[in-house]
Amino acid sequence: MNDHAPDYLELVRLRVQAMYVSDEHSRMTAINQWDGGHAPRFYLGRTATGNIWRFRFDVADELAQEISSLCETEPPLRNPMAAPAHQEHYVRLLAEHAQIESVWSGPAFRFPDAAMRPHVSVIAINQDNAELLCGGLDEWLPDVAHRQPFVAVIEDGRAVSLCTSARITTAAHEAGVETQSEYRRRGHATRAVSAWASAVGAMGAAPFYSTSWDNLASQGLARTLGLVVIGTNFNIT
Repeated sequence: MNDHAPDYLELVRLRVQAMYVSDEHSRMTAINQWDGGHAPRFYLGRTATGNIWRFRFDVADELAQEISSLCETEPPLRNPMAAPAHQEHYVRLLAEHAQIESVWSGPAFRFPDAAMRPHVSVIAINQDNAELLCGGLDEWLPDVAHRQPFVAVIEDGRAVSLCTSARITTAAHEAGVETQSEYRRRGHATRAVSAWASAVGAMGAAPFYSTSWDNLASQGLARTLGLVVIGTNFNIT
């Protein structure tokens, strides 16, 4: 990705297209992953250069219009940690139509060129060597065929940390990361994420990384890599 004068709103737009499957009316129909999943009822992405919002397909048009009118007055993002100006209104309006299941928020990051590097300790995982995930990261085995690039740090003859494309379009990939608990705090995830981003960039796509505000370890990884906040995500389900 070119490091010069990025349009953060356009980057968030690319990321949203990778995160969710949408219909012809730009209504979210599902999470964009091979095994599906329910999209949030409302998504708000805020950036310093503007905001973007989406609704799930089953949110009533009248409700969507009322919330959209509030979104149009959301100020540009200045402090990423600050809640949306109309957060309480969004929650209240959606709660009047259906019970709120969850409210989630956190930062989204882009990768500067310096954060996208292959590492000799990180290898590509495919169907031919997927057995390296056994013994700690077995639950990722079904994902190998669907979430490429898929890379892992190998130690003691098995994968101990991995990074893979959790959401994919031709233009953008979103990172999915896991490290076995006994191998954390050794820099494995940093190398895996950096190598994954390099592989995504080599495909001509933009790599993205995001996390929640309560995941301090994940935010620490982003800082270590020197990732750049492009905006914030706010979801209500």
